[in-house]
Amino acid sequence: MAPRRISSSLFRSLSASSASASFLLSRGQTPSRGRGIYRFITATALEEPITPPVQISYTQHFINGKFVDAASGKIFPAYDPRTGEVIAHVAEGDTEDVNRAVAAACKAFDEGPWPKMSAYERSLIMLRFADLVDKHRDELAALESWNSGKPYEQSAKSELPSFARLFRYYAGWTDKIHGLTVPADSNHYVQTLHEPIGVAGQIIPWNFALIMLAWKVGPALACGNTIVLKSAEQTPLTALHAAKLFQEAGLLPGVMNVVSCYGPSAGAALASHMNVDKLAFTGSTETGKIILELAAKSNLKSVTLELGGKSPFIVCEDADVDKAVELAHHALFFNQGQSCCAGSRTYVHERVYDEFIEKAKARALRRVVGDPFKKGVEQGPQIDSDQFEKVLRYIRSGVESNATLECGGQRFGSKGYFIQPTVFSNVQDDMLIAQDEIFGPVQSILKFKNIDEVIRRSNNTRYGLAAGIFTKNVDTANTLSRALRVGTVWVNCFDVFDAAIPFGGYKMSGIGREKGIYSLNNYLQVKAVVTPLKNPAWL
Repeated sequence: MAPRRISSSLFRSLSASSASASFLLSRGQTPSRGRGIYRFITATALEEPITPPVQISYTQHFINGKFVDAASGKIFPAYDPRTGEVIAHVAEGDTEDVNRAVAAACKAFDEGPWPKMSAYERSLIMLRFADLVDKHRDELAALESWNSGKPYEQSAKSELPSFARLFRYYAGWTDKIHGLTVPADSNHYVQTLHEPIGVAGQIIPWNFALIMLAWKVGPALACGNTIVLKSAEQTPLTALHAAKLFQEAGLLPGVMNVVSCYGPSAGAALASHMNVDKLAFTGSTETGKIILELAAKSNLKSVTLELGGKSPFIVCEDADVDKAVELAHHALFFNQGQSCCAGSRTYVHERVYDEFIEKAKARALRRVVGDPFKKGVEQGPQIDSDQFEKVLRYIRSGVESNATLECGGQRFGSKGYFIQPTVFSNVQDDMLIAQDEIFGPVQSILKFKNIDEVIRRSNNTRYGLAAGIFTKNVDTANTLSRALRVGTVWVNCFDVFDAAIPFGGYKMSGIGREKGIYSLNNYLQVKAVVTPLKNPAWL
């Protein structure tokens, strides 16, 4: 994806939102049974953006323990999605930069002290890093929100504490990774060794840049690997700042390298590199397929994929509707709807459907949209003009499909990439808004009659990342949680991401698991060592 020019991006954004409004008017459809959208329109004037309390200090690649320019000398812009304006220019990596980073990681693994360091020593470095994250929490949170548009309170109070916790969790695993002694039928002593896999290539997304870094870097370091990490081109700033903190914590040169670049060039180079032993990717299913193909065509490196989702959130007939509405609202609108596991198919039992619709609409209308650095704001802008326009296209598709637009559906404000919280009712399974991953603040509410029906419909998707169940009946919860073909089921809760809870998907939502003990297997090789026993006293 080529760097965007601000003027054309804003022009396309304005055109998309204007087209959306014109489309609704041309159909004569009011998106809220006669009211609701006008509350958004009368509140569209955003104040002058708040200046983030942080300086951007690191914009070069981090390779072999040093910040360096791109081999080509190229740079690309990083944007503020509140305004669409450039906030920094970052070194633009390509194949040569990836080659330099992989060479540094190979040398650190093959010749350096990192893999030979005791597990306890590795854990101390990871713990020092977590302490530095706590110390620099405000800076990291401000960078994360400035570059991605998510609310600062979310970054500072939720994501940064989780980020540090994940590294402390994996630091605790470093000296608990070991093999087994295996009994053999013959006179042989057999042991298994769990060895680091080597150089791990890691490609992280833009929606949770720091959290995804922790999910991948944490277990890789705990197992003794070295790393080449590619950050998302939309959000390169926090990974570079984290690299500096790793250096301060004592991480040795070459152990962790960060390259900022576009996916089709440097991302593809990393996926197909012959000296990368392991690849981990989080992103879209379409890109995941390409990553898997590149890995297979190169050196058949092992691949972990955490991909897209279209998660059902099932509200049963016995639900407390007020609580269900609030939880379903959070499940969808959290992080501007830019979450792979968002509860983007809200299935509501027919007995409570009408009540749920009215209350879900009212909650969406109360959602506070604005500058993510302003206290009390729940929703900031979408990440960029491409995502902004994509979401508006899906909204238009929902209207064209005759779903009922209860509220929202348009741009919020006249600057940046803000979208009104949007709610559709009367959604059918064959509509695009019920099938595709929208990745935006669009809630699609569907009606169901019984448990067997909602199980069948929930599973009738190419995705299988997560699901939510809201019920007072433990038998219903058990039936649904075992029948749904997904990697995570949240019962009467949603988006609970403890460091020890594994996360990953069924079907086209990915391969493998991240977090918890299961993630360690991604970064280890198992070796069997067999030695003859002479006159053993026992077998």
